[in-house]
Amino acid sequence: MNINTIKIRPLSIDDYKIVLRWSKDDTFCSANGWEKNRSEEELYRWWLHCISNESEDFIRIGIELEERLVGYVDLACIKDNTAELGIAIGESILWGKGIGSNSILCMMDYAFQKLGITVYKAETHEANIRSRKMLEKLEFIEVSRIGIEEYLGTENQLIQYRLSL
Repeated sequence: MNINTIKIRPLSIDDYKIVLRWSKDDTFCSANGWEKNRSEEELYRWWLHCISNESEDFIRIGIELEERLVGYVDLACIKDNTAELGIAIGESILWGKGIGSNSILCMMDYAFQKLGITVYKAETHEANIRSRKMLEKLEFIEVSRIGIEEYLGTENQLIQYRLSL
C-alpha cells in the first residue's frame, strides 16, 4: 500500500457497493456514529442524498487509495474562511496507516485553493487516540473539551481542535 497515491474525488452512486460493505463493519459504524444493521434500501437513499447534496456550507469528497474508495472527508459549517473537517476511513483494517492525515492534507489544499479556507476546526473523542494523534501531527491545537458523546459503545469526552494557516 502506497499512501502517496491518495487522492480526493467526487463521490458517485457507483460507490454505493463499497459503502454498503462499510455499513456491515460494526467497528466502523460504532466509531463513526452510523446506525448498525441499516436496511440496504435506507442506506441507498442516504447515499443518494450524500452524493446529490447541494448545501453551501457542507462538502463531502471521497478518499481514493490505489484507485479504490477507502473513505470520505468532509468540510462542514463553511463560513467565510473557516470550516470544520471530518473524516471517515471505511475499512477499519486501514486505520492507523497514515491515510487520514494525508487525506486531510489533500482536503485542506482543496479547501484553500477553491474556497479560501484558512481556519480549520475538528472534533474527536478522548478515547479516539488515533484521531487525536493525527490532528496533533497536523499541528491542530486543542482548544476545548465540551460535550459528551457515545464512541465505540461508551460515553466519551469530546475534544475540539483548531488550526490556522
